[in-house]
Amino acid sequence: MYPDDFLHKKLNERKDNHSFRELRFPDGKIDFCSNDYLGIVKNARLQTPDSRLQTGSTGSRLLSGNYPLIEEVEKQISSFHQSEAALIFNSGYDANLGLLSAVPQKGDTVVYDHLCHASIRDGIRLSFAQAFSFAHNDLHDLQKKLAHTTGTVFIVTESVFSMDGDLCPMDEMVAIAEKFKAHLIIDEAHATGVIGEKGEGLVQHLQLQGKVFARIHTFGKACGCHGAVVLGSQMLRDYLVNFARSLVFSTSLPEHSVAMIKSSYEIFPGMKAERLHLQQLIQQFQMAPIRFEKLISNTPIQIVIIPGNGEVKKIAAALQQQNLDVRAILYPTVPKGKERLRIVLHAFNKMEEVNTLLQLLQ
Repeated sequence: MYPDDFLHKKLNERKDNHSFRELRFPDGKIDFCSNDYLGIVKNARLQTPDSRLQTGSTGSRLLSGNYPLIEEVEKQISSFHQSEAALIFNSGYDANLGLLSAVPQKGDTVVYDHLCHASIRDGIRLSFAQAFSFAHNDLHDLQKKLAHTTGTVFIVTESVFSMDGDLCPMDEMVAIAEKFKAHLIIDEAHATGVIGEKGEGLVQHLQLQGKVFARIHTFGKACGCHGAVVLGSQMLRDYLVNFARSLVFSTSLPEHSVAMIKSSYEIFPGMKAERLHLQQLIQQFQMAPIRFEKLISNTPIQIVIIPGNGEVKKIAAALQQQNLDVRAILYPTVPKGKERLRIVLHAFNKMEEVNTLLQLLQ
């Protein structure tokens, strides 16, 4: 056996503070943890595409991995999201990494929400720009940080925050960006398919797409497939094709995967009944009294704060025993003392199932 004992220390630290992670299966329990918000995966709404489609793209987009279907779908997506251009990436992580590592330059400044996703933070870290975080959704702190910026300035945030379920104050963010001549980058990962009449996302729902430099929509959540897209100008698309390393040096998605994205964009805009049912479940959850702190959220992501890794794992295990697939989110993923249950509501969840969950939390 290879002598890799040097890994033990960090793993033992995780075990000692009850934050050791392990892979597990859903085991057929009632789903309150996946990001399949509209049930596209559970209900098999996307059918297997034409078997003649290639299962591998054979190379990067700049070599052999570009083909008519992927450009057709990019045009379809940019039209739906009212953007000049679109560029598909292999994942939301790749999209954020590619965009944020390539666009901000040395001497520029990135100001980002403290609760932004790890992919955003990693992309910023790989750039040569200086970066500051601002307190979550705190517009006063944002302006304070912007007062000390240099070069071209970028404000990065999410429309729906994955670990809190709340929305960013989009109108005010746009006004602040205009005041400081900063460029807004909005990650719409958890808004895609859910926010807006057709699931178009928060930016477009508020008709602010003309005031945002770049938007990132991902397909692995409500869309029920895989990949992501960066929306922006044709110049931004050309720039990313030239400088986004996660695109330039990655084998592109195959036709089979892109056909699934195309199919999803033909389905989810019409899933109005599913979005309505989701809103009813959200209201049901928000109005119910429970014995733990519950964050305010008008999205499918509902958060119950249970401080302490050991305690929140114990409550999650009890819910699992009742056939409810609820997962604990532990420190260091979230701040110490803010450990939580991340409860996700879906269009396929029944009101009776949500009632059962709420009763166990009372």
